[in-house]
Amino acid sequence: MFHWKKLGKVFTPQDVQGRSWLKEFAQAPSALVLDDVVRVYFACRPPADAAGNYVSLSAFVELNRNNLSEIVRISENPLLELGELGTFDEFGTYFTSVTRKEEDVLAYYVGYTRCESVPFTISIGAAISRDGGETFARLGNGPALSCSLNEPFFLTVPKIRKFNGQWYLWYSAGKKWVAGDGRPEPVYQIRMATSADAINWKKLDRNIIPWKIEENECQASPDVLFFEGKYHMFFCYRYSVNYRCKEGGYRIGYACSDDLVNWVRDDSKAGIDISEEGWDSEMVSFPHVFELDGDVYMLYLGNQMGKYGFGLARLERYEADSGN
Repeated sequence: MFHWKKLGKVFTPQDVQGRSWLKEFAQAPSALVLDDVVRVYFACRPPADAAGNYVSLSAFVELNRNNLSEIVRISENPLLELGELGTFDEFGTYFTSVTRKEEDVLAYYVGYTRCESVPFTISIGAAISRDGGETFARLGNGPALSCSLNEPFFLTVPKIRKFNGQWYLWYSAGKKWVAGDGRPEPVYQIRMATSADAINWKKLDRNIIPWKIEENECQASPDVLFFEGKYHMFFCYRYSVNYRCKEGGYRIGYACSDDLVNWVRDDSKAGIDISEEGWDSEMVSFPHVFELDGDVYMLYLGNQMGKYGFGLARLERYEADSGN
């Protein structure tokens, strides 16, 4: 079992001045450890338009490596502009996972486009940085992964990792749309793809984490850590409807594996839950785990799915047992 100590909220987008494109939300944080700072990439939004529609962009904030509560720098401009008319990312370039690939920095992101019968469709895009992760360019105008025969609705929230010389991409695939309160709501579960070059992917083509709270449980942000001889996945899950509140909102789940393909779910071992009060008292979601100077940390979102920023927790202890 994991035991995390919450260190508080680290970043609040509403505190940022002089960036009209960064006004709300700091979603899907992903860390890149540099010499003096930890650079955290995240998705943000300018204010909604007159019709209430948002677009999603991406930014980064740099934290002092020796004091992760201290903000050193915030990116001056969006890391990737919105896509051209009719492209899969016309309304959203939402970074969810950033990693080094040799001398470059590779980002996988969520690309949004709007629909008529349902609110959106989503595909997974890829971008690359040749300047250490300061600026990014698309690998192409199309998605890196998109809908297919057995994944007909959408693909979202990719998380990339490299283990034993092979690249892995965990993501959520749309399962169906269900009737919500005045609008259709998406249902999605976690899947996986593998690659030799982190660009061309082979899908496993099946769900890998069983549902627990209901058949239409939604699962997202599957981030994997190799620790103490096992692979550990932290992800978030919620009810399919009435989830923008404490009762049905996101919680952080956990699964472990010996082979990165077959996973055993046991959310009681995640070791982190909502607080009694404050910024993460209604939900916790979108975990990202990383190692720094001998410690393991988790970045995560709180209430309203990151509208008011992200926080940080440090692993205090880990208790292994026969089932873990």
